[in-house]
Amino acid sequence: MAIRKSIVLFMSLILALTLFVVGCGTDKGNKLVIGVALPDFDDKWLSYLHDGMKEYQKTQKDVEVIYVDAQNDASKQLSQIENFTLQQVDAIVLVPVDTVSAPDLVDKANQANVPIVVVNRQYKGVDKATAYVGSESIKAGLMEMEEVAKILNGKGNIAIMNGQMGHEAQIKRTEGNKQIIKKHPGMKVVLEGTAEWDRAKGMNLMENWLQSGKKIDAVVANNDEMAIGAIMALEAAGKLNDVIVAGVDATPDALGFVKEGKLKATVFQNAKGQGKGGLETAIKAAKGEQVEKFNWIPYELVTKNNVDEYIKKWQ
Repeated sequence: MAIRKSIVLFMSLILALTLFVVGCGTDKGNKLVIGVALPDFDDKWLSYLHDGMKEYQKTQKDVEVIYVDAQNDASKQLSQIENFTLQQVDAIVLVPVDTVSAPDLVDKANQANVPIVVVNRQYKGVDKATAYVGSESIKAGLMEMEEVAKILNGKGNIAIMNGQMGHEAQIKRTEGNKQIIKKHPGMKVVLEGTAEWDRAKGMNLMENWLQSGKKIDAVVANNDEMAIGAIMALEAAGKLNDVIVAGVDATPDALGFVKEGKLKATVFQNAKGQGKGGLETAIKAAKGEQVEKFNWIPYELVTKNNVDEYIKKWQ
């Protein structure tokens, strides 16, 4: 009799456990799961993009978001995308480590019939993704250089600080810079080099340029971190008053330099706006809704005249 009671109790427990597991599965089934593949959690600008996603996520019911960090390793990012497809996530948001590996990542998602939204980094063939969310890099280069040309009255020697060579932003921002320089016969590029988006490398490159003895009227950097590095080197050499410095991104650090008058111009790239837009588009695609193929987040010029309104955006 005791044995029969034990068997009945055991079977009841098994049934209860089964119902619990099925119940949990149903709850999960009601949730949308979005996989977000980011290139580098430690990158300052990308951390703001990440924040934009997390802030938008809080406004969404029944949406789970899984964030993974590729640590700037393209092969690691490929395996992360493969894992997302194996987990059968409802959609993927991808900020590619580089634009060379990006087409393969999009193909993996397409083969698994998982909607994939590429954010921030554009490349040839990005239209094979479900959607793209970001800003047109060439416009940042045009806006930045137009402001520098205005300050210099269309005359002067320009040094261009490139980001990581081959990155879409490096190519297009520099192209935008050079398009404006071509319009002004009194302006020319006298120095050009890469500081790989990095402040310390920007400082080192500027020190080398100062030692070259070439006359420089303006340093135009592909991003703010390199521009800040250039400012630090110019300040240390007592030359900052002689050289105009401009950057791109309008990060909180850079806005402080604009307010002090050390950075003459930057171009606001809305990191949080791109993050929010990327996740929002992925959620729509996961629900089977129609999404725009290209979703542009506009750039905005920042100078000392309007810097306070951009400082408020980060507070």
